[in-house]
Amino acid sequence: MKYLIEPVRRSVALVIATMFLSACSGSAPTDPRETVIAFFGAMEKDDQAALAHLLDLAELMKNTESDYALQSDEPRVFNSPMDILEDLTGKGLTKTRWFSMQRIVNRAEISGSSATVEVSFVDKNSSTQYLTKFGLHILNDKWKIYTFKAA
Repeated sequence: MKYLIEPVRRSVALVIATMFLSACSGSAPTDPRETVIAFFGAMEKDDQAALAHLLDLAELMKNTESDYALQSDEPRVFNSPMDILEDLTGKGLTKTRWFSMQRIVNRAEISGSSATVEVSFVDKNSSTQYLTKFGLHILNDKWKIYTFKAA
């Protein structure tokens, strides 16, 4: 029995080591769209920890000129990163508005260590489409969303 278990242990150890090395390889994901798709998945699950890993919260805190929640004229001021995470989860205004519409993650444009990803929000009731570009940059070897309204 010992002779059968040992090769299995080695195989499992090899698989784990390979996964660890690929996760620590230091290369950024090749498609920032994956980050945006993961972002919407984390919002859907109300997973604030996952959102914190996908967002550059320090940069998002600097936005005081426009509100990224759709259909809002007055920019809201977020006093802490937790305010942003709460806005994107649960009954937060942005999550409520974004998830009342169909979300379509379109193409990405990469320029060095920054990128934009087009995101369409479609309100089927009013036949209105809102088009925005999420801004991403590489931070700590990962694509991170730093704005929801890139120019």
